[in-house]
Amino acid sequence: MTMEGRTCVITGSARGIGRGIAEHLGDEGANVVVNYRTSEQPALEAVEIIEAAGGNAVTAKADVAIRDEVEHMHEVCHEAFGPADVLVNNAGITADDQFMEMTREEWDRVMDVNLGGMFNCTQTFFDDIWNAEEGRLINISSVVGKQGNFGQANYAAAKSGMFGFTRTIALELAKGGSTANCVAPGFTRTDMLESVPETVLERVISGIPLERLAEVEDIAAVVRFLASEDSSYVTGEVIDVNGGMDL
Repeated sequence: MTMEGRTCVITGSARGIGRGIAEHLGDEGANVVVNYRTSEQPALEAVEIIEAAGGNAVTAKADVAIRDEVEHMHEVCHEAFGPADVLVNNAGITADDQFMEMTREEWDRVMDVNLGGMFNCTQTFFDDIWNAEEGRLINISSVVGKQGNFGQANYAAAKSGMFGFTRTIALELAKGGSTANCVAPGFTRTDMLESVPETVLERVISGIPLERLAEVEDIAAVVRFLASEDSSYVTGEVIDVNGGMDL
């Protein structure tokens, strides 16, 4: 599943799952655009790691909710590597609150980044993916989009919306020979979980048949398959990577 020479844009890839995907694809020989909004230093560190492993990478600062900034990221990609072969829509935020306490601002901000950002990036890079040989669109959703989660009505709605978007874009990309798929991770060990009390994590893990949190590498390996030419007959799918939480 070589990624040699393929250009991959991963949004929100300075930290967490996005960074793991960026480093994983870079290690496989891909040219990687590491996107960040505020975390410049971690993004630069990701580039250093990719280059140390023999890959090529650049950073691109952009808030995916702002179309002009996404178009600048597109320019950075083209200047560094040419058109993108793979777009991974990973950037997302949370603004948790019980629904009756949730403000419209909290709702709108999550929608603007998680769904609006996916719209901006996909439309901006659509021609690249369409024209690429074996172009790939990969959207990173969440198990929360399938199961819901207390206090996350906005996040769950946004992540669920990714499913329908992915299946529709898969139909539209198919005529160009490119694919669109969605990955729905379960609870994953990232720095976002560091502030979660151990008792809460234990309760979460008790509900996972494999009895552990996902590691970033578990998610990145699935993304690598979907980004490679080996997945050429897989499109419009939502792939769960959640340790069996739906069983």
